Amino acid sequence: MTGKYLEELNEAQRLAVINTEGPALVIAGAGSGKTRVLTYRIVHLLNQKVPAWRILALTFTNKAAGEMRERISALVDPEVARFLWMGTFHSIFARILRAEGSRLGYKQNFTIYDSSDSKSLIRAIIKEMSLDDSVYKPGAIASRISASKNNLVTASIYASDSGLQEYDKSARMPLMYEIYRTYAARCFRANAMDFDDLLLNTNILFRDFPDVLAAYQEKFHYVLVDEYQDTNYSQYLIVRKLAAARRNICVVGDDAQSIYSFRGARIENILEFRNDYPEYRLFKLEQNYRSTQTIVNAANTVIANNEGQIHKKVFSKNETGENIQVMQAMTDTEEGFNIASDIFDKKYSRQLVWSDFAILYRTNAQSRIFEETLRKKNIPYKIYGGLSFYERKEIKDILAYFRMVINPEDEEAFKRTINYPKRGIGDTTVNRILELASETGTSAWQVIAGSHQGVPGLNQGTVTRLRAYLDIVNAFRKDLADTDAYSKAREIAMGSGIIKELREGKSPEEVSRYENLEELLNGIKIFTESAETNGEPASLEAYMSTVSLLTDQDNEKAEDRDKVTLMTMHSAKGLEFRYVYIAGMEDTLFPSPLSAGNPREIEEERRLFYVALTRAGKMATLSYALNRYKWGNLERSGPSRFLLEMDKKFLDYPQTGGKPFSKSPKVSGTETLTAAKDPVRYTAPSRLKKISAPKASYSSSEGSSGVPGDLSTGDSVSHERFGNGTVVSIEGEAPNTTATVDFQNHGKKKLLLRFAKLTRN
Repeated sequence: MTGKYLEELNEAQRLAVINTEGPALVIAGAGSGKTRVLTYRIVHLLNQKVPAWRILALTFTNKAAGEMRERISALVDPEVARFLWMGTFHSIFARILRAEGSRLGYKQNFTIYDSSDSKSLIRAIIKEMSLDDSVYKPGAIASRISASKNNLVTASIYASDSGLQEYDKSARMPLMYEIYRTYAARCFRANAMDFDDLLLNTNILFRDFPDVLAAYQEKFHYVLVDEYQDTNYSQYLIVRKLAAARRNICVVGDDAQSIYSFRGARIENILEFRNDYPEYRLFKLEQNYRSTQTIVNAANTVIANNEGQIHKKVFSKNETGENIQVMQAMTDTEEGFNIASDIFDKKYSRQLVWSDFAILYRTNAQSRIFEETLRKKNIPYKIYGGLSFYERKEIKDILAYFRMVINPEDEEAFKRTINYPKRGIGDTTVNRILELASETGTSAWQVIAGSHQGVPGLNQGTVTRLRAYLDIVNAFRKDLADTDAYSKAREIAMGSGIIKELREGKSPEEVSRYENLEELLNGIKIFTESAETNGEPASLEAYMSTVSLLTDQDNEKAEDRDKVTLMTMHSAKGLEFRYVYIAGMEDTLFPSPLSAGNPREIEEERRLFYVALTRAGKMATLSYALNRYKWGNLERSGPSRFLLEMDKKFLDYPQTGGKPFSKSPKVSGTETLTAAKDPVRYTAPSRLKKISAPKASYSSSEGSSGVPGDLSTGDSVSHERFGNGTVVSIEGEAPNTTATVDFQNHGKKKLLLRFAKLTRN
């Protein structure tokens, strides 16, 4: 083995590789070759005759560990590389606990519970304790236990902490400590650890058994940590203990890409490294090999607004590249159309492949519009790190209600809705109903419909609950054909209790489900308005006929990877694409409204934007909508502060011939985002009102949409389907203006003027 591998490195990378003694902090800017430096540092240690088993390398993903091991094996004897202690935090600590766990009372063959195992056990405990699971929600309980363990708060410590007890009482969960204590005891009794236990128990092991800690300190002469900015408190302490004796610790990361605080990650771990190791050496990897100069420079102008950072000047020697495109849309639907169209045009005009493109967004709920617009253009896509919008549980639950209302004989819809939200009908009852349906050759619905005479094998209380379910569905079925899809869908979402169920959730998972339900209703609202405007059926049944086509699975081969990627910005970390579209760049969406007024959280949101932008290699496009649906209502917005913080010389506005878009008009009750002196202190408006205008101004002649010029309230108009009517009110701005018209034979209808094809009488 020779030192030729060093010739492949730039000067900054080479220095970070060869200086192996003592503490080292490697700040690796986006696209700067972080993995190569970490890999070659290990190769260099092996080349210096350090035994492989003396080296501990910790990563966050199995993929990262696998890639590093593969690269190392190509440069050294694979048999040597095999003895490296390299893997994820959890896999390495599980290995240690397999060997040493008997000291804590565990058997070597302990089970590792995943999140579903944990929630299942918590759910059983809540049931056994006769607690209300609408208050003691398993998901929220699991999140709280996880956060406690990552902060080294054991069940016994939790139970004795008066501050935690008071918090739980205020949250109406005074028995939270008892659930945690029972959960920990049951895991131990089952000889099981959950993922967080692997970290917690390693800390306890090293604390209570100094000889074990000393043995591993002696074993590992060199400790290397990837993505150090993503470590939590528990991981930080283990690493610090293992490196304490020899202090040969090298951590690699980028404080500008610390975006996982909601998972417990502490940016302080990397920012305060110099305080933990005063004799440390700092190496900055500042050359970006991925992106054009324009993308790198633009990203620098944004992240410079963060105060909490280790300053560096990332640069690129790649081509200058095209300016970043900024796309303005009137609505979120138009945004989806714009992006899909742009991808389609660039793919064919530049001879690209679909996998060159990625669409990034802040919340999972935003994927719906892009899924629909890409499908309409026959553009293949894949959802990264999550289910398709229509395959998510909360969406399938409400769609099952829609199916049940339309066709009560639908057995799968029956099984999904009969006890959701919970109404005291268990699996035993459901199975009995299905058995009776099979025996009598009828449907489950017909069994319930005849339950006024009783159901064999079920008591009267159960039958009463079944009848209540029957009454709920029958109530939804009234006026089904005469009610528009949105009104009926909202009636079902409210009347079934699903909105109430999701709205009360506080964990990130539950909040996301609530947002997804909102997004579905937004889509149904758009469907209804479009159908009514065009004189097409706008019923719930018509909507379900449409959406069933969207939920059909494609018959593409699994190995076919040439697809546009859809993902959240959080999921995009560590990945790269030639062309990246960042959608929803609005002041009411990104930064997240939940971060408003909190400088620390605003800085993390800015780091998230930095991560998203630097995923792009060739070109980046930023998009925002001036109007976005919120629970069926169009609400005004404006460009994100992060967009306004960028140096305008790196931006292009193709829709306006290169000139920046005009600022959004200031609305009563809102604050229009401008380039504030202190953007961190800007507080996003908590609620935006719809803009109402007494008059809609257009060109003097009818446009292609068929909208008459200068339409005003009081005008007499006619519609192809609804006949004659009078304009009652006009709202919004072109081309998204709507008019409420009182038709003589059909009552009041709200129409989108660009589709309405109204004529003035």
